[in-house]
Amino acid sequence: MTQPILLTEKEVEQLRKEVGTDSLMGRTIEANCKELEAFMRLPLDVPGHGEAGGYEHNRHKQNYTYMNLAGRLFLITQEEKYAQFVKDLLAIYAEKYLTFDFHVQKNTNPTGRLFHQILNEHCWLMFTSLAYSCVASTMTEQERTAVVERIFEPMLEMFTVKYGHDFDRIHNHGIWAVAAVGICGLAIGKREYLDMSVYGLDRNDTGGFLAQISQLFAPSGYYMEGPYYHRYAIRPLCVFAEVIHRHMPEIDIYNYKGKVIGNTVQALLATAYPNGEFPALNDASRTMGIRDAGVQVAVSLYSKHYGSQGNGGSQEHKGLDDNILGMAKIQNSVWMHACGLELSKAYEQATAEREIGLPFFPSVELNEGPQGNNGAQGFIRMQDKSGDVSQLVMNYGQHGMGHGNFDTLGITYFNRGQEVLREYGFCRWVNVEPKFGGRYLDENKSYARQTIAHNAVTMDEQCQNGFDVERADSVHGLPHFFQVEEDQIKGMSAFANDHYPNTDMQRSVFMLNLDGFEAPLLLDLYRLKADGEHQYDYSHQYAGQIVRTNFEYQTETELNTLGSDFGYQHLWKVATGKAQNSALVSWLQNNTYYTWLGTSTNDDNEVIFTRTGANDPSFNLRSEPAFMLRSKGESTLFASVLETHGYFNEEFEQSVNARGQVKDIRVVGKTQVGSVIEVETATSLITLMVSNVFGANEQTPHQVDTNGKTYSWTGFYSLEVTETESKTSEQEK
Repeated sequence: MTQPILLTEKEVEQLRKEVGTDSLMGRTIEANCKELEAFMRLPLDVPGHGEAGGYEHNRHKQNYTYMNLAGRLFLITQEEKYAQFVKDLLAIYAEKYLTFDFHVQKNTNPTGRLFHQILNEHCWLMFTSLAYSCVASTMTEQERTAVVERIFEPMLEMFTVKYGHDFDRIHNHGIWAVAAVGICGLAIGKREYLDMSVYGLDRNDTGGFLAQISQLFAPSGYYMEGPYYHRYAIRPLCVFAEVIHRHMPEIDIYNYKGKVIGNTVQALLATAYPNGEFPALNDASRTMGIRDAGVQVAVSLYSKHYGSQGNGGSQEHKGLDDNILGMAKIQNSVWMHACGLELSKAYEQATAEREIGLPFFPSVELNEGPQGNNGAQGFIRMQDKSGDVSQLVMNYGQHGMGHGNFDTLGITYFNRGQEVLREYGFCRWVNVEPKFGGRYLDENKSYARQTIAHNAVTMDEQCQNGFDVERADSVHGLPHFFQVEEDQIKGMSAFANDHYPNTDMQRSVFMLNLDGFEAPLLLDLYRLKADGEHQYDYSHQYAGQIVRTNFEYQTETELNTLGSDFGYQHLWKVATGKAQNSALVSWLQNNTYYTWLGTSTNDDNEVIFTRTGANDPSFNLRSEPAFMLRSKGESTLFASVLETHGYFNEEFEQSVNARGQVKDIRVVGKTQVGSVIEVETATSLITLMVSNVFGANEQTPHQVDTNGKTYSWTGFYSLEVTETESKTSEQEK
């Protein structure tokens, strides 16, 4: 007789004790019961084909979601109505499934009988198999046979034979495929499908779950497609890992490949902004965050199998990382499973002793590639005196497969609850049928994945690697340094060579926490070296209203596009102005002022204001502003500083410190050895010296001679902050 795949009888008894309590688990069970019963009041429906992302798609998704909940709630509450709901719905699927033909293929993904792409059918099978395993003991032999022969076996044949060429694909789709097939095989007593899912169709380590987690995740745990697809892959990853832990203990899955399961959960959580949302690296929604159901599963699983010791075994509740407890506080829910119960009890014990704060993950550099040598992603965090956390993200890793964007050395910046230097995210209206069926829009390639759509430098109005995926996959960023030990300054630097032909690039970004400033200053040095003259566009995507500039600009009375290809065709040229020395652009975003000053080592710099929306007849693009500093020359160094300052409240008509303190920025020296810049503020002169020597270390001496002055330092960089006369005079008064 089929038994529940993920819960023992003892674990079910422990979960049953939580019903009606005010624990995290008790509240989770209550919320799931209410949600499930609201759905159960609707008539049962197994619809036929319809629009991609339309009613039919969503109803099948709701059906498997609530069958999965109902199966476990039946075990926990012993309410027969929950088991009956699963059995009744399965009976309708058994009657109808084979009468549905395969959907008409509308993109490159193979289709299923229920969904327009087979990935969704994988999801259906995984969740439904788990539900079946919970209620199979209450079904008659005839009922079980109908479900197995008319649903599960045809699906298993479709996934492993008809689409067998896709089963071992190293991709987030592949993780769902192996999890679905392995769990279904266990549910119907055909263990060979579990072996196939773990080791691959040919059992030769080129496919299957072990190959997936060995190749998709770096030793740091970072997932090459980025946090958005990471949080999508994390659910089947964790659920199937727990299945393997229980049914194939000889694999020791939680210690496999240097504890890659635990590492990847930590890596995903460590990428999140302070508000819990994930940076939109590569194709990504701008709205996905740690409250996602898959992330809840991951946090619960991590607390059970890693906790404070990270040894793949259970541990004392009090040893849980406060960041994990902080995540549970934000999520206010746990996985309705024994792993979630572990977290719930740990949270209850901890909160009885102290106040659990919001999670604050330290700065971290997450290496990329199966061996960790394909560049990295850098995440630097710095807290100001008010407790607000600024986060700086830089991409200097690998391309990210089919969902990769072409923006190596791109950055995003977050503080005061909002993304300041912004990421556009993907061009897609998820499950909105009139918008290309909810699939990726053409503008995703023509704009969102292009270099100009990111906070980077675009050369000669071209995209990095010519928008060629194969070429992009052949190169990656080269980490230079990641230094976050000091309280006053934290920084990272990386090279990206040959992403443009015969061109070397280096970007070094820092956050400075200085007395007298409300928030950290962001300093950015972007160096390009190429043969011959080129055009360089140093782009910044922002939100809000321009407040002031230090240069005259001319607005366009007739809008024209900025260029003809590589994303430029989607940009309206709104205004332009000549930049003398350093250019200042200040804007208001919600309640906060931001002032940017930038310069380059070339003459005749120009500031161009743009807005998306050109060549967009279906209104697929959001209308968003950006500005760029355009420089022309053989090679150049861009240097900029971004200050967060002031407060604005329209309701109370308040405006404080609208101008900020940064006055100017200058490039003092630029050689192959190092770059030297000065930032002038109202009270100080900041001098930053940065190593340009690939392979340097903390003991490497550097010297830059310029304009009769010598700058020398040891290590990757040096910071000097000198008080100016204005501050000295104020102190004397």
